[in-house]
Amino acid sequence: MVMGDLPVETQVLVLGAGPGGYAAAFRAADLGLDVTLVTDEPVLGGVCLQRGCIPSKALLQAAETAFIAAEAEAMGLSVGELRWDLERLRGWKDGIVERLTKGLAGLCEHRGIQRIQGRGRFAGPRRLLLSASEYSSIDFEQAIIATGSQPLSPPGLEMSPQGRIMDSSGALTLPDIPERLLVVGGGYVGLELGSVYAALGARVSLVEQTEQLLPGTDPELVAPLHKQIKERFESIALETSVRAAEERQDQVAVRLEDADGSREQSFDRVLVAIGRRPSIGDLGLDEAGVETDDQGFIKVDAERRTKADRIFAVGDVAGGQQLAHEAMHEGRVAAEVIAGRPAAFDARAIPAVIYTDPQIAWCGLTAAQAEQQGREVAVTRFPWQGAARALSLGTEAGLTKLIIDPGSGLVLGAGFVGRGAEGLIAEAVLAIEMGALAEDLARTIHPHPTLSETFGEAAELFSGDSLHWLGGGKGR
Repeated sequence: MVMGDLPVETQVLVLGAGPGGYAAAFRAADLGLDVTLVTDEPVLGGVCLQRGCIPSKALLQAAETAFIAAEAEAMGLSVGELRWDLERLRGWKDGIVERLTKGLAGLCEHRGIQRIQGRGRFAGPRRLLLSASEYSSIDFEQAIIATGSQPLSPPGLEMSPQGRIMDSSGALTLPDIPERLLVVGGGYVGLELGSVYAALGARVSLVEQTEQLLPGTDPELVAPLHKQIKERFESIALETSVRAAEERQDQVAVRLEDADGSREQSFDRVLVAIGRRPSIGDLGLDEAGVETDDQGFIKVDAERRTKADRIFAVGDVAGGQQLAHEAMHEGRVAAEVIAGRPAAFDARAIPAVIYTDPQIAWCGLTAAQAEQQGREVAVTRFPWQGAARALSLGTEAGLTKLIIDPGSGLVLGAGFVGRGAEGLIAEAVLAIEMGALAEDLARTIHPHPTLSETFGEAAELFSGDSLHWLGGGKGR
């Protein structure tokens, strides 16, 4: 028997090693199950760790440092001309990723999880066939699909690893600093990576098909970011589409179209960031009895179980908000259900964070959603210009916003915009999950001076007794 003919038997098969996959595998192993983890990559972590969340946040930290350095003159600090060393920046970013992937490998080995590299395709509801692997197949009792998602590639914008038209993964390799960069898409990926390249010195132009940046996000939270991005980018064109793009020698000719007609412009590079689609590829879902919706996402119930009773799906491949922390939580749920424990995905508040400068973070019900539902809510706002810490951080344009049930005072949603918003959202998530009232937040002693005080102040505005901002009272 040659190595490629070796079969494997396991209790739990996990297909995909991103946040949802490795979380599911780790939890299942912790619960005493025999687990086999299959990935087509040599390391764990998936797109998020290798070519997404982690490297992008590392580069955004570097970008924010540059922006802060540029603002230091007002504090009396002259730092001179900023100069980037791309090779050292790449090495620093890659070093962070390497440390984390090695950490995951150690955690996987410690738990006794069998790791297999290869590509999988279901040959029924209990068997996975393998290619590009030393093993031929895996027979399993239960399976968890966690194959993630991949960037959308619209017609007329053909991307390639060596080309000048890039997706987010290509942009994160930092091939060079283009003199002119076009970002197609005003979502979080386009804004985050556009900010990185702007900090590196590129002249960044951005086009977005809809009427606002970050479509679907609270416009009141987006406004301070839009103002800041407008100053740092060369141009922002809303309600504008890219009709065609063609690489010509050392540039990309792009045809843009808006209400005034079409025009052609040239850029050194183009970054396409218009969304992601589920990675279902050649998985053999039909053979496994797994159903997908009209967009290709795998249909699951609250236990993350698919139409095939023994197969589960978690993370981006199953839709949702396509966030790493959501995928991890779903992976835990699936593993606990398989182990016979009562579990379901029923989160009241899933936090979302945009790591631009300023950052945006929100969770729970938004004012727009409440209006769509015909639900009456009270909305309180505490501008950060009333927060001492915000002034010292140079982020006084920030805002803390609460969505509250006017009758009971129950906190339903929260949003923040400003430097450091990522560190504030967790308290809001906990408040919503624990059923906290605005009065609970208002009476919680927050340290002074911190940005967290704005959360308590926004709650105080509900009852009209904020010390540092006039107005308020039941959200008026």
